[in-house]
Amino acid sequence: MSDCTNCPGAGVNRREFLATSSALAITAVLAACGDGIGGSATGPSNVNATVTLANYATLGTVGGIAVISGAGTPIAVVRASTTQYRAFSLICPHQGTTVAISGTGFRCPNHGATFNASGAWTGGQRTNGLFEFTVASNATAGTITISS
Repeated sequence: MSDCTNCPGAGVNRREFLATSSALAITAVLAACGDGIGGSATGPSNVNATVTLANYATLGTVGGIAVISGAGTPIAVVRASTTQYRAFSLICPHQGTTVAISGTGFRCPNHGATFNASGAWTGGQRTNGLFEFTVASNATAGTITISS
């Protein structure tokens, strides 16, 4: 235990420290959430990426979702059917937070908005759906090309 009575924070007990810290953290989260539908989110950057499907095992089955790396913007690819793939920006349309795969869809860790595998908003903080990229499939090469 320190005997410094003139140090910054001296005399603040654990309960006061935790209460103040929690209040500041909640304020920061609420400030980041903005004002509701649409907000002032940052849109996805331009994308032109070719993806080798064999590099993503989860895309081997219908309903599989994979986060694609190296595209310059966070992207998720969903295998929608045996022949169709869809690609979505993982930038939340509300405030630009990167959303994560959650079960068979997506969830924003910043404000709790949820989206289904088709990119549509399904719950939590009301916002627009996820931005969808154009996907062209080349079955012979085993690749898809994602573009904005």
